[in-house]
Parts: sequence; structure tokens; C-alpha cells
Amino acid sequence: MEKAGKERDKSPSLAPPASTILHDVKAERLDLPKRSIITRPGFGTSGQRISLLVNHFRVSVRYPDEYFYQYSVSISSENNSMVDSKVIGRKVTDKLYQTYSSELSGKKFAYDGEKNLYTVGPLPHNNFEFTVVLEESIGKRSGSPSHSGSPNDSSKRSKRTLQSNTFKVEISYAAKIPLKTISLALQGAETEKVQDALRVLDIILRQQAARRGCLLVRQSFFNDDSRMFTDVGGGVTGVRGFHSSFRPTHGGLSLNMDVSTTMILKPGPVLDFLLANQNVKETRYIDWLKAKKMLKNLRVKAMHSNMEFKIIGLSDKPCNQQFFLLKVKSGSGAKDEGETLEITVYDYFVKHRNIELKYSAYMPCLDVGKSKRPNYLPLELCSLVSLQRYTKALSGTQRASLVEKSRQKPPERIRVITDAVRNYRYDEDPLLVACGISIEKQLTQIDGRVLDTPKLKVGNSEDCIPRNGRWNFNNKKLLNPSRIDRWALVNFSGRCDTSHLSRELINCGRNKGIHIGRPYTIIEEDHQCRRASPVIRVEKMFEQIMAKLPGPPDFLLCVLPERKNSDIYGPWKKKCLSNLGIVTQCISPSKINDQYLTNVLLKINSKLGGINSLLAIEHSRRIPLITDKPTMILGMDVSHGSPGRSDIPSIAAVVGSRSWPLISRYRAAVRTQSPKVEMIESLFKPLANGEDDGIMRELLVDFYETSNGRKPTQIIVFRDGVSESQFAQVMNIELDQMIKAYQHLGETDIPKFTLIVAQKNHHTKLFQASAAENVPSGTVVDSKIVHPRNYDFYMCSHAGMMGTSRPAHYHVLLDEIGFSPDDLQNLVHSLSYVYQRSTTAISIVAPVSYAHLAAQQMGQFLKFEDSSETSSGQKSMTAAGNVPVPELPRLHKDVAGSMFFC
Repeated sequence: MEKAGKERDKSPSLAPPASTILHDVKAERLDLPKRSIITRPGFGTSGQRISLLVNHFRVSVRYPDEYFYQYSVSISSENNSMVDSKVIGRKVTDKLYQTYSSELSGKKFAYDGEKNLYTVGPLPHNNFEFTVVLEESIGKRSGSPSHSGSPNDSSKRSKRTLQSNTFKVEISYAAKIPLKTISLALQGAETEKVQDALRVLDIILRQQAARRGCLLVRQSFFNDDSRMFTDVGGGVTGVRGFHSSFRPTHGGLSLNMDVSTTMILKPGPVLDFLLANQNVKETRYIDWLKAKKMLKNLRVKAMHSNMEFKIIGLSDKPCNQQFFLLKVKSGSGAKDEGETLEITVYDYFVKHRNIELKYSAYMPCLDVGKSKRPNYLPLELCSLVSLQRYTKALSGTQRASLVEKSRQKPPERIRVITDAVRNYRYDEDPLLVACGISIEKQLTQIDGRVLDTPKLKVGNSEDCIPRNGRWNFNNKKLLNPSRIDRWALVNFSGRCDTSHLSRELINCGRNKGIHIGRPYTIIEEDHQCRRASPVIRVEKMFEQIMAKLPGPPDFLLCVLPERKNSDIYGPWKKKCLSNLGIVTQCISPSKINDQYLTNVLLKINSKLGGINSLLAIEHSRRIPLITDKPTMILGMDVSHGSPGRSDIPSIAAVVGSRSWPLISRYRAAVRTQSPKVEMIESLFKPLANGEDDGIMRELLVDFYETSNGRKPTQIIVFRDGVSESQFAQVMNIELDQMIKAYQHLGETDIPKFTLIVAQKNHHTKLFQASAAENVPSGTVVDSKIVHPRNYDFYMCSHAGMMGTSRPAHYHVLLDEIGFSPDDLQNLVHSLSYVYQRSTTAISIVAPVSYAHLAAQQMGQFLKFEDSSETSSGQKSMTAAGNVPVPELPRLHKDVAGSMFFC
């Protein structure tokens, strides 16, 4: 593309010149220089000063010249197989210290549970080999029937013996990590080993938590304390714990401590869990295939023996039909072999163990043995052990319940966090004492600024001034209302009065400036169709639509039977947006009032090409650095399948601004890619025929066509969902692909890029110092708690009405455009006010939220596809391992440029 100011072509150059033959993507990347993350250019000054508290606790280091010594640890059992269990690894290393403390010169160490061990100062030798014996108290027999058993009486069976397991532990010197790297990093130096030193400090915290019997999830830990549990239904419990990690900041080293939540399986009787998990009231309704899948690898405690086991499966037959061989002594002598009986598991426990079984006779047994040596236990004698993580995706109901029950107001959160720092007494840990580390017990006080609220323009060019991040359309009209003439209303729900709904929608639309004609038809779903599959229900509905309408409608309003998780949603959206190119809005109203209908109309108007409101500076074309030169804004996100589902492709979505100089209108481009891959693979996608089928080309061409033939000379990228360890990849892989897509269009003048990562998944919380309340909308912090060298800032653009606000954390990786800190922070703040489906400032810039919505919505297209064929009848080969990934169906040309994701 050409520079702005030159005479422009009427259409973009879509095909590469003959000289531009596509090469391998990796080879082409060599042409582009490797980039480094920029340093902070300065600090912002705009806005009103505000005094804040933050959940960072100051850390001082008295002995910064100390060294951590890293040692590699190898643990093997008697049969020379390597031990990879963290639980056993920690037990072995704890026993090693007890047994061989003098050989280690009494030096305490931090063990990461895997292959690394750290000390402050060196051990006496570089290499050690130890033999460690673990003795565990176990029952003489398993206390449960296996292929062969013995009907010893209960008193004998309750006796305990010590079982010894012998392990070989090899320790060898690996590296030396200077603690000084932290103090150098705090002074702004770029040191390679600072992350290594911080990792050791975090491992010390994790080891403390592990010794208290906590569940560890990355840098969070969770106690087995029922006061911290909250039942969210479905046999799942939320457990509240704490996140703790050391962070280098502009104000020095700090300990970031926050309340954290994870999901566990509800501890207690296995039967109770299965009933709750499958949402059935009686055991006869349990689906045992589902149960087998859910229970595999879970740990249970047998009530009759008080022993723990791991479930490997279920028995093939019910308890009263599952036979096993039982050895019975005749009593004639110690060496008497006795006889072998075939007996059912049920009879064994009832007759030989005198245990009453109420429910187990007709249920399968739990198999807690080995693959070739089953060991059966009746379900009702087993309870799920506590603190077993639940990693599947939560349902909408469970998520809503968790949010409701785990919400904490700022004063309570402050109290809980400060109590935890005091109670855990981190700076009494011998390793931290050896480093001279001490931690303050109070939240850190810092200064922030509250930016001026952006002014909006609504209908009739009226000014609208939000208050604390909120505004409304009471007695106001939309800035650019659309017109709806040919439309229809379809109803999949038996509970909705559609005639009343359509009348109220038309009236509300008139008040907001939208002309809505009477619906051409209202179609109620045939009751007989409700038992059919979602895809069939949608097809049947469209048969009626086509029969009753003279031609395709401009718009379809669809009433769904359930909110959020309706099975009809995916097939309906795919049919409308991909197959037919019809704009549609799905609703499931619980109550129909003006506020609800206004919110629905905001979405409909945006989808149909209208504009609800604009920033005043956008309306008057006075956005610093953006209005002067054609500027494109991108929001990028990757949505992954549920944890553990490696068969579900990830969805990459990028939205790009259009109709420059507007920054409120966006188009989305969405592609599937390899499961769990975070880097976007399709930004530049050269095909065999020389064409580029990538995301960037689609958005660049759209920008050109909607911006009066102007080509972007500046591109601002907001990237969501990447961690600090992936920043370099965003800079040197994704950005390279964007540039290559631009070059592939035949352009030589590369735009200037500003690249910003937006994070919500962090643990820094801000509070007002004066009232311990949520901070006001527009609060920004770019000092003290930010990175000592890199360019980042925290912003709370939204008003936290419930619970404790979480600010967005923005990292500026590259700024070729050259924003001042004030201009950039004000732009980010303003982009939280252009979210067309809401009358509140949102917590992160709108382009990122739009990308997330687009990925989520189009991901539903694949949800109901047959796994044997893809939605488009094609499969693409991914970059990683040439694994076929189903391609998403492309949007119909009539809706591709719409804000369908609103």
C-alpha cells in the first residue's frame, strides 16, 4: 500500500507482483529484524491525583550478594523406574533431609517437586547419591476383595504394619543464581537471570504451602478448610485460597498476595457426588458410562478401612454378580493353604465383613486395583478425598453461582489478604532468613490518577456525559439509527408472548429513533419439533420462514428457550450468518421492560450498521495522532477449548477498525487453528496458487474499501491472552506475519506499529486509601507497582459495582507511532467507552472484547458438527505436526462486514 498523501488507487492491489514469489514463512522471517521490548519513555501526568492501596507488600533484602545454588535431582525406585509424582518426590526429599542432614551440612533446601533443588550457598559436594527409605503404615491386606482374599476377622484386619519403599536419590550441581540479579533488575538493568532468582523465591513459597498439605495450582494454594468451600452445584465446589508471588516493581521488590479460587470435586460419599454431578435424584437414573469416565483416576477413602485408593474403573457387573476368588483357611495350621471359594463382592462384605450395604447390590463396584489385578469396593463404602481439582469448563449456572458466592467487597478482601500475610509468616522461612528477606505486613500505599471521562455524542448531536463510567439513553436517541422494514420473529420458547414482545420492541425503537415496521410474520415452533436435535429444529423453522416470507428478511429476531447455553444458538447463528447472510439477534427475556429492550436494540442497531454513540473527539475528528493519519486499530484474541480437550481446535479472532477516522466500527476475521496454540497461525496464510487467505489481508482490504481508498499508515494492535513469557513471540512472529500480509498486497511502505498486550488474568488489586472502596472509573497507575524497566500501566476504566475491581494491565511492547504516555493512556481509556452493546465503560478496550465475542460466537458453529466431517467439508493442515483441523465456515458476504458479534 502507498503512503498517505500520494494519489491513491481506486482499489487495493490484491495480487502480488510477478517478482513476489512466496517463500517458506519461516525463511521469509529472516528478512525482518528481531525486535526488543521498549523501555518506559516517561510517566503520565493527566487526571486528578488519588491516593490508593495495592495488594503488594514491600520486601527488603539484607544480603543481596548471596547466591542460590541449583541442583538437579533424580529419584528412582527399587526397580530403577523414575519417580515423577510430586507428592512422592516431596516425601522422599523431606525424609532425605531428616536422614542425611549432617552430610548436607544442615543446609535447608527448596524442592520444586520435580527435578530441581535449591540452596542458599553451596552444599559440601557437587554430587551426592543417597538411599532413602520411606515407611508407610498400611493395612495387612487391602481390606477389600481382589482376585484372592482372606476372610480374616475385622480385628485382625484393622492391624497396621510398616511397608518400606526404598528410593535412590542422585543430586548434582547444575547452576549458580545470583540474588543480586533482582536488585539489578529493580534498578532497570536487563538481566537474564532475574526470572531464575524470582522463580526460586516462588518455589520457597510453594514448598511452604505443600508442607501444610495444600493443593497447589501454579502460584496459588488451597487449604482443606470447609469454611473456604462454596458449593456451585453438579458435584463441584469452589475453594478459596491465596495467590502469592514475588514481583520486581518500579518501587522495589514486592510480594503480591491475593485471594484466589479454584474448582474441586465435592468431597464426601461417591454416591452423593454422582447424583449431584448427573443432576438425578435416585441411583437408578445414574448413567454408569458417564460415571466411569468422571471417576477414573480420582482418589477415594474406604470408610471400613480408612485407606486411600485410586479409581481405575468400574466393575463390569453389579456388586451382587461380580465374583472373585477368596482363599479361606481351614484352621488346621499356620501353613494350611485352605480352599478357594468363588464369592460375590456383595456377599463378601455382608457375610464375611459384617458390613451392611443398603444400595450397592445392583450397582457396579469401584475398581481400585491394577489393570491385571482388579480390587473391588462397593460405592457406598467410598468417599471422595478432598482437594481434587475439577478442570472441566463450568456451566453457565455454575459460573454464575461461583461469581455470586465468591464476591468480596474491598474492605473484606483487604482484611483477608493482610491476615494471610501475617498468619503465614513467610519471612520466618529458613531459606528466606538466609537471604535476609523480610516482608512488610501492610498493603503498599501508592499514587494514581483519575483520567477525565470521555464525552459522548448521541442522537441529534446531543452531548452525553457519563458519570462514574455509566450513561443511559433515557429521553435520548441513537446517533445513527438503522431502519428495519422486512423482518420476522421466530419463537423456540413456549413461555414468551411474542405479540407483546414485538409491540414493545417497536415502541421502544421509535423512542430511540429506530424505525421498526410490523414483523412480516411471527412463527411459533411446532411442539412436535422440540424433541428433535437442535440442527433439525433450526432447519424446520427455516422451512416455515421461507414458506411465509416473499424473500430473505433483512433481520430475524429469535427467542430461545434458555439463556446463555441453548443448544439451538450455534446451529441458528451458523444458518443465518454463514449460509444465508441474514442479521439475527437471539434473546431469552425473563422480563420485558424498557431497559431490557434498549439493551437489545443497541445490539441490533450495531449489527445492522447503525451507530449508537461516538466519542465526542471521534465525532469532531480530534483524536491525537489518529485523525491526522489513516490509522487501523486491531483487537486480537485466541479462544481455546475446555481444559483437557485436545481434540477441539482453538479459535483465533481479530477485529479491525473500519471507516477511518472512526474508532467505533469494527469487522471480524475468525479462523480455527491447532488446539491449545496461543500464537495466531492465520494472520498471513499463503496458498499454493500465490493468494493470501489470511486474516490481515481480509481486514486490510476492508479498511481500504470503507475508508475512501485510504491505506493505513499506522496500526495499533491490542493483543489479549498472552503471558509475559510469550511477549517476544508476539513481537517477532505475529507482527512479522502482519507485515508480510501487507507486503503481499504489493506494498513497500510498511505502516508504523504500536503493539500493546492487554491482560486481565493477574492478581494486582487497587483500593481507595481513604475509604477502602473500589477505585473510580478511569483510575490509572503507571508508577511504583509497574515494571522497573518495561513500559506498562494499570487501568481501571470501569466502575466496580460489585465485589472488588480488577484493573486491566497494559504492556506496551512497541510504539513506532510515538504516543506520549498521556495520549496513549487517554486513548486506551476512550476505547473502553466505544463498546456499542453497552452503556457502561468496560474493563478492557472494546477491540479486545469484540475479538473475544467473535471467537466465542463462531466457535459455536463447530459445536454441533459431526466429527466425521467439517462444517465446510474441508480440513486444513496446521503448522504443528500436520494435524487436520476443521475449518470454520466463512461468513456470508452480506454479513461479513457487519458487527455480527455485538
